Amino acid sequence: MFSKILIANRGEIAARVIRTAKAMGIGTVAVYSDADRNGLHVGLADQAVHLGPAPAARSYLSIDALLAACRDTGAEAVHPGYGFLAESPRFAAALEQAGITFIGPPARAIEIMGDKIASKRFAAAAGVNTVPGHAGVILDGEEAVRISREIGYPVMIKAAAGGGGKGMRIARSDRDVREGFPSAASEALAAFGDGRLFIEKFITEPRHIEIQILADRYGGVIHLGERECSIQRRNQKVIEEAPSPAVDEALRARMGAEAVALARAVGYESAGTVEFITDGGGGFYFLEMNTRLQVEHTVTELVTGLDLVAEMIRIAAGEKLTIGQDDVGLDGWAIEARVYAEDPARGFLPSIGRLVRYRPPAEGVRNGLTIRNDTGVEEGGVITVHYDPLMSKLCTHGPTREAARGHMLDALDRFEVAGIESNIAFLSAVLDHPRWREGRLSTHFIDEEFAGGFAGARPGGAALDDLVAVAATADHLGRHRLVNGQGAAGSGRGRERVVLIDGAPHEVRVDGAGGRVSVWRGGKVASVETTWRPGALTFEGLVDARPFACQLRPRPGGMRIIHRGILADARVLSPREARLAAMMPPKARSDTSCRLVCPMPGTVVSLAVAEGQEVRTGEALCVVEAMKMENILRAERDATVRKILASPGDSLAVDAIIMEFE
Repeated sequence: MFSKILIANRGEIAARVIRTAKAMGIGTVAVYSDADRNGLHVGLADQAVHLGPAPAARSYLSIDALLAACRDTGAEAVHPGYGFLAESPRFAAALEQAGITFIGPPARAIEIMGDKIASKRFAAAAGVNTVPGHAGVILDGEEAVRISREIGYPVMIKAAAGGGGKGMRIARSDRDVREGFPSAASEALAAFGDGRLFIEKFITEPRHIEIQILADRYGGVIHLGERECSIQRRNQKVIEEAPSPAVDEALRARMGAEAVALARAVGYESAGTVEFITDGGGGFYFLEMNTRLQVEHTVTELVTGLDLVAEMIRIAAGEKLTIGQDDVGLDGWAIEARVYAEDPARGFLPSIGRLVRYRPPAEGVRNGLTIRNDTGVEEGGVITVHYDPLMSKLCTHGPTREAARGHMLDALDRFEVAGIESNIAFLSAVLDHPRWREGRLSTHFIDEEFAGGFAGARPGGAALDDLVAVAATADHLGRHRLVNGQGAAGSGRGRERVVLIDGAPHEVRVDGAGGRVSVWRGGKVASVETTWRPGALTFEGLVDARPFACQLRPRPGGMRIIHRGILADARVLSPREARLAAMMPPKARSDTSCRLVCPMPGTVVSLAVAEGQEVRTGEALCVVEAMKMENILRAERDATVRKILASPGDSLAVDAIIMEFE
């Protein structure tokens, strides 16, 4: 067994590998860029080595710098995590030449299966059913248009290297291909150092199902069941689960057998994932093979009880698999929700800044339910524009899918993030959607169910009753504390209040103190018990003897309540204040139609127009890159470009003006 390993990655996956290595008694070496000098993974490791500047090409993608770090620290092996150089055959070969073990598959397997074009050819030759398409390198946008027409729209433009949704575009027309091809190529080049693209048919009602495999160097190959990864946005997974609600024992056996056969054919070793697209009619098609640990490996670990990182390390050290296919069982259900630093109200654009507050729910097992949080950030840390915006992989496990779902919703309601925006409310809204609960999923789920974006679910019925009671209670306890001091007893006299939930008034009477409050509304009374104190972001307690939790965020004159995907602005007024507030004229919004502003912090990649040029609605204006993703900004109306205020290469803040229109 190794005495010391280096983790050639950052963030949550580096922290996750370090924890397992330490549990195995193995020394660890972290690497970091300028931007990650104070990163969580740096503090967790036994040693840390500085690689270079923040851009990945000059730090985490520098093979020379990583080899030097191994030599300087005496690391015997390298775990690549995922992303960056995890699927680089050149990196694996360089380590082998230097006498350092790569904790992953052989370079040949990475080269064949890590390359999406080569893997499709190999799988087809091995008799595995593949998605129709053009499994060859495409030189330019016009060739891409010709090939797309031959395949038939819609098509998927995909990067030959890498994964994680980078360098991928769905194209439904010639214009989509012409615009998407150069952007996808640029994005892939920046993320993986390889801008090659290919095109395949886009299955219109697909589910994304993947099979986890383990293989040793002695011919032992097993699969660990499937993961459902259909909930995606911009081809990047958002919520995953194991097992899949669409896979029965027979289909699992068929898909697993093909995955194992493919791994044997390529001489695979280590952990890997064979990804399939299913069509809803029992058919499945090979999509690609990820020759690395997947982001969502956590759900497989929770249902199998295996530590995949430990298995990878043992295999790399020359040990045989300790279990056979018949030993693999799936216990219960697991769900992973990816918590991103992004703003759903602004089209899920990245959000950067300091994490003023970062308090995930407590990990552990209670009453047969599990919470696991794989994270790479901590309170006080900074989210930058340089890397992926993933902050946390929040996971739950329970005996059934519904138990795991309910536990996840409770956990999300207790997840405190402040200082930047996050997608926590959106994750709750997805998991609480009737279609998700029924298991009727596809990779189009988010586009179909949240086509207009996400501004929060609307409260109604019992949920509205709860929000009114909680808002009234929070206001009552806050006012009571100001009047009577810390922990003072209440007067017992009821107060008439008007609770405004998103502007709609609800007349109530509030009474109580010491954490026990009664809220009368419409002839009914809600009993609230809580230990909440003003200033706390998480409100926990009982509402009519039911456990209840939500986030309370201060707002001018009120609060924002975040619960089960609901984003509700609440104000609590006296009856006289409510009458006066109703007379106030609405605040006029500023007119931004005459200019294009940057919707997120990022770098201008290119401009598609010139001053004096007439543009039509929907026409591309410029491309802005943020967190390794390129975003095409389009005209919202017909106009003429009056002045351009930004140039390619400029770093822009949120709402910086890029151009003005006449």
